[in-house]
Parts: sequence; structure tokens; C-alpha cells
Amino acid sequence: MSDLMTRGAFVAYRLAGVFAYPFLRPYVGWRVSRGKEDRQRLKERYGFAGRPRPEAGPLVWVHAASVGESLAVMPLVRAIAEDGIAVVMTTGTMSSAKLVEDRLADCVIHQYVPLDVKPAVRRFLKHWQPDLAIVAESEIWPLTIHELATRRIPQILVNARLSDRSYQRWKSKPRLAEALFETFAHVVAQSDVDGERYRLLGAPAVTVAGNLKADAEPLPVDAEALDALSAALGGRPRFAAISTHPGEEEIVAAVHAQLKWRHEGLVTIIVPRHPDRGDAIARTLGDKGLVVKRRSLGELPDAGTDIYLGDTMGELGVYLRLTDITFVGKSITGQGGQNPIEAAMLATGILTGRFVQNFRDTYQRLLRNGGARIVRDTDSLAAQIDGLLVDPIQRMAMSRAALKSVGEMRGALERTHAALDPFLHPLRLSVSLERRNRAGNGR
Repeated sequence: MSDLMTRGAFVAYRLAGVFAYPFLRPYVGWRVSRGKEDRQRLKERYGFAGRPRPEAGPLVWVHAASVGESLAVMPLVRAIAEDGIAVVMTTGTMSSAKLVEDRLADCVIHQYVPLDVKPAVRRFLKHWQPDLAIVAESEIWPLTIHELATRRIPQILVNARLSDRSYQRWKSKPRLAEALFETFAHVVAQSDVDGERYRLLGAPAVTVAGNLKADAEPLPVDAEALDALSAALGGRPRFAAISTHPGEEEIVAAVHAQLKWRHEGLVTIIVPRHPDRGDAIARTLGDKGLVVKRRSLGELPDAGTDIYLGDTMGELGVYLRLTDITFVGKSITGQGGQNPIEAAMLATGILTGRFVQNFRDTYQRLLRNGGARIVRDTDSLAAQIDGLLVDPIQRMAMSRAALKSVGEMRGALERTHAALDPFLHPLRLSVSLERRNRAGNGR
């Protein structure tokens, strides 16, 4: 009966996709109007290939949802490509697509990930015919997983993690979870906790390798944009609040209002997790009497600016390089936190709320080394920022501790390579054999 229920859940999911398919175009069209989809490449979202598949040889499909995941797997992707194996890399956002094109165009084919509905996934797989699928972090798409399993294409999760909420959700559906996770040929987890969770949910082979983001390159930066903002800010004191969620912008604004009288010229940089909230945030903070300038409107901070709102995608590397004090959001009013590695890698001291359970291991190391501090509310955040603004030695110590923590976390790339080797080795042999055959035919 339980197996029937599991199969029924898959059937229901597939049927939901079938019924939803005619309505996807309006939804995708709405995303285009919000700047979230590439109008010129919309067909890729329906599985229509924008590029031809390489004529011969093995091909690996690598998927990374957004910028952070893409940065994490880039060294891995380049290493696979250097072995002569063709790689098609999919992402889900325009900023990650640009990043892949900028950094990996010489060795991979980029496509937007197909929607998780049967026609799109089947179209994608029929064209690309991957020999191996590698998925970054926590992208679990049931229909795609099922279609890959049906074709006996090995699937591997790398840099895998499961948040407390996701784990509880899957744990409440054990049969469905096992039916999905048992199809993974290997799960390469970020931490012992993540690894154990995947084992309990049915993953047959799990390795703990650490966080690939610690081995990644720092966030990219537009040098021209950085120079323009640096010149506009001059020597004014400042701090940044990144990946903020609803409610946290108001907390940060209250901190700014408290401190602006103690620190002449103070500018606060706010980078919301979802830039499309920019209008609402600007309106709310403006109603509080604060002068807000917005990056999305092409504005630069001037002498009267209180808040510089970084409501753009793909420019976190610019904002983080403007400060050495960073509050990382989704940790006071939100739940779970956001990954602090990108900020730590750029030598910023990190302040965070208490609710960082999704990145528990990373924060524990940062806290232990002195690269991060926990705040509880507006007053404690204001007190920490005030202390750091008046004490450059303290700021420098936190920056160094953050960098030290990232250094201690390195090594995940080598361990991930080792876990993938049994799957990549046959593909390398196939490439070598094909090269020998071509050489022989050419003589």
C-alpha cells in the first residue's frame, strides 16, 4: 500500500505538471517583465536547446541554481572540461548565466535549466544525452530525478546540504524521500549533519567533503562600478547589511538612525536578498525620514545619502568590497541564515542574528575564531557596529579571523574530486580511446 502511495505521489506530481504546462507561458512571461528571465533564450526553459550537442564523446550535465552555487562548482567544472569531457552547465538566473559565460565560456556550453515538467525535461535530455548529471547543493526536482533514473544516467549531488526545514519536510514523507534519494549514485555532503540526513532519507552512498564555496574564487566585481562607488563614498564611515529579509531592513535603518549622530557622514549599504523588493524598501525607509539612493536606478550616494540600496542582481562582490563590517541577514527576523563564506572571503567582519541553523558549521568556525559575532536585536547590532566603527584594530582582527576561517575550510574540492573519480574515470577512458581512434584514422 505504501509503495502504491509513493507511486501515486509521483503520478500526482507529473499530472500537476501536465495541467500546469499550458499556464507556464504567462508565468514565465511575468518573470520576463520583472527582469528574471532572458527574453532571447526563453525556449531553453522549455527544453529546446540553444546550442548543438558536441557530435561525439561523453557529456556531463552540471546544474547550479544561482551565482553562489555556480561559483562553488566552477573549479570542478573546469577540471572536468580539461579532461576533454564535454560539459553543458545549466543555471536558473540571469546573473548566474552571465557569470558562467564570463568565466567558463571557453570550456562549457551554458543553457538555462528546463522547467521540471515532463515535456521540457524529456526534450532537454533527448538533445543533450548526458552520461552523468551533477547537481549542486539542494536542488531536488522530482520529475528531473525520475527521468534521469529512467534513462539510467547516474546522478550525483555535490556540495549537498539539507536545511532543518527541508529535512523535516522530507522526513514527514519517508517513502517518497527514499524513492527519490535512493536514485542518487552518490551524495557529496557539506557537513557531517548533512551527510547523516541524506543517509537517513535513503541515499545509498554518502561522502562528507566540506563546503566547495571555501575553495571557490571570491565573488566577481565590475571594477568600473566599484571605482565609481568608492569615489562617491570617499572616506565616509560605512557598514553593509546583505541578504536581508523583510523586517531586517527596518532594524538596520534604526541602527543607522542611532549611529549617524555619532559617526558623521555614516552611510549604510543595504543589499536585500530579493532585489525586486527595492521599491517597497525604499518607500518604507524614505517614510522614516532617511535619504535613500538606489543602485537599480543608476544613482550614486551623495553627501546627503543615509542608505545606499543595492537592489540589483549579481553585484554583491561590489558591495562587499566597499566595507569591512557586514551584517548577514535572514538571521534576526528570518530563519536559517545565509551563507557568510562570500563575505568572509573578502575579509569583512561578520555580524549575524541567532537563527543561522542552515549554516551551523560555518558559523561555529567563524565564531570560534572571532570572525563573526552574534547580535539579538536593534540595540545589540547598533552596539557592535558602533564599537567596530571607532576601533580599526578590532575591525582588522575580525577581518583576519574571517579569512583564517575560510582558509581552515578549504580542501572540499580535492575531496569532491576523489568522490567523483569512479564516475568520471570511464568517461576519461572513452575520451582517450576516441582520440586514439581519430589519430589512427588520420595516419
